Amino acid sequence: MSAKESVSIGLSAAIVAVEADRPSVLVVAHGGSEDALPFGPFAPAQHRTLESGLRKWVGEQTKFDLGYTEQLYTFGDKGRHTGGGGRVVSVGYLALTRLGREAPGTQWRGWYHYFPWEDWRDAKPAMIETTILPALKKFAKDAPNAETAELRRERINVCFGEGWDEERVLERYELLYEAGLVEEFYRDSGKAAKGQRLGTPMLFDHRRILATAIARLRGKLKYRPVVFELMAPTFTLLELQRVVEALAGLRLHKQNFRRLVAEQGLVEGTGKFSAPARGRPAELFHFRREVLRERPAPGMRLGVRRGKLS
Repeated sequence: MSAKESVSIGLSAAIVAVEADRPSVLVVAHGGSEDALPFGPFAPAQHRTLESGLRKWVGEQTKFDLGYTEQLYTFGDKGRHTGGGGRVVSVGYLALTRLGREAPGTQWRGWYHYFPWEDWRDAKPAMIETTILPALKKFAKDAPNAETAELRRERINVCFGEGWDEERVLERYELLYEAGLVEEFYRDSGKAAKGQRLGTPMLFDHRRILATAIARLRGKLKYRPVVFELMAPTFTLLELQRVVEALAGLRLHKQNFRRLVAEQGLVEGTGKFSAPARGRPAELFHFRREVLRERPAPGMRLGVRRGKLS
């Protein structure tokens, strides 16, 4: 088998933490100007499993000992992992942690830095109307035939039309990629860059892996109590709401959120109170691990969103 026909396996981790209302991902410097997720090759002779290989690479590059980790997806599209040799198949992982000290060569960066169109907490991002939709309408208009044009219009409507679905992060990124609205399209295709490119690019296909991680986490919030992997041992209900909002990219109705949390029995009070610099003390809560035995799908239902998202 020639070098061009060979296949190797790469391991990548989207390590997510939240500080206040800023969801962040840990990125590493990798000899260039683009941010990268911690990654490295799978070595069958050295790594007993894919996950053990991932943990080894993450430990070496970030000094992090991973806790909650799950495999996301396998990425193997041609041209999306540049460099010499053959095809690289990337196995992506999602890892959740609490914000910690950065190791040399690493940095916590807000994930909306890479996906600014995904943050609807204050309002619908202006770039959707001013930049994204006009460019996507042109993308549909420039389709090679009527059938392709109709398919593109359907995708545009599903991804950026009314009825915003916060879980379609990867679908939106892929659409913007195909329309030439992100830097990675030009890097992978070798075409001359033109027009405005949105968000901050990442090395190889790492922004695609991160988009998959965000989509997985947003969906999983609703049926598994994964948000508590990101919380301190005790927290106020407002702090919990702010973290959920930060991850979902949406504002939630305060009273509905608290009612849903209470109905699901996810937390219980500690009898202690916070000591804020300003305002009234608020009761501190902690996660009720018993809920994992009480029902099969305990999650953080998002409830009614505040404001109109059309």
